[in-house]
Amino acid sequence: MFSTVRHIFIFCLALLLISAVNPTINSIKKSPKNSLKIVCLDAGHGGKDPGCMGPKGSHEGKVTLKIILELGRQLKEEYPDLKVIYTRDSDDFIELNERANIANRNKADLFISVHCNAAANKSAYGTETYTMGLHKTDGNLNVAKRENSVILQEKDYQTTYSGFDPNSPLAHIMMANYQSAFMASSVKFASKVEEQFLKNYQRKSFGVKQAGFLVIWRTAMPSVLIETGFLTNPEEENYLASEKGQKEVAEGIAKAFKQYKEEIER
Repeated sequence: MFSTVRHIFIFCLALLLISAVNPTINSIKKSPKNSLKIVCLDAGHGGKDPGCMGPKGSHEGKVTLKIILELGRQLKEEYPDLKVIYTRDSDDFIELNERANIANRNKADLFISVHCNAAANKSAYGTETYTMGLHKTDGNLNVAKRENSVILQEKDYQTTYSGFDPNSPLAHIMMANYQSAFMASSVKFASKVEEQFLKNYQRKSFGVKQAGFLVIWRTAMPSVLIETGFLTNPEEENYLASEKGQKEVAEGIAKAFKQYKEEIER
């Protein structure tokens, strides 16, 4: 018995000595079960689809691209090992269906789509972040219909989207439950984005909302669509078109990403 105990003691001592002289053994860590390794960043609109336009001539597609590229830069700076996928990194037109396909092909752990809002009321301002779900108000539906109308510029869109009609409220409601498996995680991230905008950058926040957006409909991971402000409001247009505004918007999303990543990896 004493011999067995002695052998066990010697074996444990040997392991301790080996690990002391070989730092690589000490550095080995198990990857978190829910680690966030791949993020897909989507700049809304682009190319022949400029999106909404501000009174001073700013195009949504160009503003969102600058925000997304800045967000990607900040994320890579904070997390060198993070794989950042872009649905587009230039002013090109990418079909909504293909944006989801890019995220799915790369097995992304999170999909972030950035947009600018528009309203007939030029004084409307503020941010809101959407997850996939049923429309709670006509306002949510109108935002979804405006963003989804881009498919009318795609070839064979009725075949690609199984006969989906972007002008039909019923069609939007029928598609709303597809992302239910990722709803909790999507809402968690969306909430952190709006919290950052409100508390750290003093932006007016309309909070987290639900609507049927085609761009996040078929993504097989938690997904959000962020309306970063109303481009149709001259003051918000100035902010969103400025380097300072774009950096702050990207920074707010990056901080939300950090909080979300730390939470799910715990």
